[in-house]
Amino acid sequence: MNKIIYLVAPSFGCTTEPYKSKLKEAIKNLKQLGFHIIEGENIYKSDCSLASTSPKERALEIVEAFKSEADIIMSVGGGEMMCEILPFLDFPLLKQFNKVFVGFSDNTNLTFTLTTINDQETIYGPNAPSFYHLPFRYHTLDLIKMLNGKTSFKGYKKWEKESLVDEDHPLAPLNLKKDKVIISYNYEKPFTGIMLGGCLDCLITLCGTKYDHVKEYIKKHKNIIWYLEACDLNPLGIKRALFQLREAGWFNTASGFLIGRPLCDDLEIMGLNKYEAVTDILSAFNKPILMDIDLGHYPPSMPIYNGKKAIVKLDNINNIHIIYKK
Repeated sequence: MNKIIYLVAPSFGCTTEPYKSKLKEAIKNLKQLGFHIIEGENIYKSDCSLASTSPKERALEIVEAFKSEADIIMSVGGGEMMCEILPFLDFPLLKQFNKVFVGFSDNTNLTFTLTTINDQETIYGPNAPSFYHLPFRYHTLDLIKMLNGKTSFKGYKKWEKESLVDEDHPLAPLNLKKDKVIISYNYEKPFTGIMLGGCLDCLITLCGTKYDHVKEYIKKHKNIIWYLEACDLNPLGIKRALFQLREAGWFNTASGFLIGRPLCDDLEIMGLNKYEAVTDILSAFNKPILMDIDLGHYPPSMPIYNGKKAIVKLDNINNIHIIYKK
C-alpha cells in the first residue's frame, strides 16, 4: 500500500481511555496493513481546555502535516472547539498541497472549509482510533477502499445503539444489533450532485462567518447533495439549525438530502421528533430526503467523499448506494 498517514489532533488529543488505547492499537493495525504513520506532536496531549493544545499550535500541526510527505492527513479525534484553529490557518497555502484530509464530527471545521473555500476534496470519515479492531470492517474497511480508489459504497445491515467500549474495555468490538431502516421522502429515482455536509452542530457555527463560502461554492458547482448528522442537538436544535442554513441560502441548489441518525435518536420534545425536525424545514424544496442512513455518531458511519460528484440511490432492500464519479 505504501501510503503515508500523518496523524493530527486539531481538536481533542487521545489522553484518556478508551481513546488512548484505541489509537495505539489503530496505529499498530494501520502499520500492519502497510501504511507508514507519522505521529503529530499533539495527538497524545491535553494541554489546553477542551483541546489537545492551543488553537495556534493545533493549526501549526495542520500546516506541518500539509507540508509533509504524507498522502493522507487523519485526525485522531473529534471534540468541541476545533473552530478555534481557523483564524490561524492560511487556506491559500493549504491549497498548494495535494493531500486528503480525513476526519469526523468536530473535524467538519476542516472537511467542510477545505472543500468550500479551497475546492479541495476531503473525506468525512472515521477518525484514526476507529481502526483499533481487526479485521477492518464496515466504515473502516470502506475508508481503506476509498483511499485506494473504490467508487461504489453501500450502507450496512445493522448499527450500534449501545457501545461495549468503556474505560475498562477500550478495545471491545462493535455491538451491532439494531436493524437499519431508511425513511425516504420525495424519493422516486436516483439523484446526482456534489456531496457536501458534515456535523450540523459545526456547520451552524460556521454559517455567516468569514469561513462561510457556501454561496460561492454552490454557485460554481450547482447541484448539491447535502449530507447532515447531529451530535449534541436535540430535535428542536436540529429544526432551528436547518432553518438557519435554509434562510442563509445554503440549500438553494440542493438536489437531495441525506440525513444520518442523530444522537437524540428517540427523543421527542413538545411532540417534535427527529423526522419532523427535518421535514418541517426541508420538505419545501421538494427534493429527495433519505433519513436514518448509516451516517452519524452511532457507528458504523459511511465515509463520504466531500466535494466529489456522486449518484445516490436506494436499492431494493432498502439500502443506500453511493456511486462516486471519477
